[in-house]
Amino acid sequence: MRDLAGGFGYLLAGQRWVLGHGRWLGFGLLPGLVSLVLYAGALIGLGYGADDLTAWATPFADGWSSPWLGLFRGFLTALVFCLGLFLAVITFTAVTLLVGQPFYESLSEQVDRTEGGEVPESGLTLARELWISARDSLRILGRVLLFGILLFALGFVPVIGQTVVPVLGFCVSGFFLAQELTSVALMRRRVQLTEQLALLRRRRMLALGFGVPLVLSFLVPFVAVFLMPGAVAGATLMVRDLVGETTGEPDREQAHAEEQAQGQGPTRTQDPTQGQSQARPRGKRLSA
Repeated sequence: MRDLAGGFGYLLAGQRWVLGHGRWLGFGLLPGLVSLVLYAGALIGLGYGADDLTAWATPFADGWSSPWLGLFRGFLTALVFCLGLFLAVITFTAVTLLVGQPFYESLSEQVDRTEGGEVPESGLTLARELWISARDSLRILGRVLLFGILLFALGFVPVIGQTVVPVLGFCVSGFFLAQELTSVALMRRRVQLTEQLALLRRRRMLALGFGVPLVLSFLVPFVAVFLMPGAVAGATLMVRDLVGETTGEPDREQAHAEEQAQGQGPTRTQDPTQGQSQARPRGKRLSA
């Protein structure tokens, strides 16, 4: 339960970070807005075409009498739309991260910089990073589709399909959403996809505490766009815990001076009453 609460704490900490660095909030909103327009169009199209799809897929029910035909196809139409929504929640983050790779990588680096210590760099070209991100996203999507098909089939089981299956669906979505978000910071640390998944499985409750509330919030229209920058920041903070990086005393004056030089942050005055940041819990350090 401590890890579950800790994951939610990192999600809140990331939102606080971007609110305290307002220029980075605006910087991180652009990719989400682009993705939102694309997904809104796709879901509207699915909403209009789902009933035709179910009618085409169930020709054997054409001769059924009322109300069984309407109830059966109405149930299937709702399941198709829910499956589409499930895939949208999962793939929204992957597509947004792919579209906004340079934006979110810069944001993640700035979080590491303000937290102190070394700022890892992947050493890869942008084209190579985009290729790895797209390849890993497709591999994750394959896993999600397998879980989605299984959960879709279990949805027909009485009672379990209406109680247990939705909970499992949110947990699966939350876990893979956490993986997509932490991949930004883990890729800079040269941690490969298989190692990323193994790392999150060892701290599964931490990943669920971070990802599940985010999945639930993403169901509210437009919320995903505004939470994405803070989610990337929070995922970076969580990665520092996962790989066992301690947080030393950051040179906040230098960090803010760099932001000013780049025109990316407001002027701040150092509060001498604030001591050094607390060290984050140590986890197992991975060799990339």
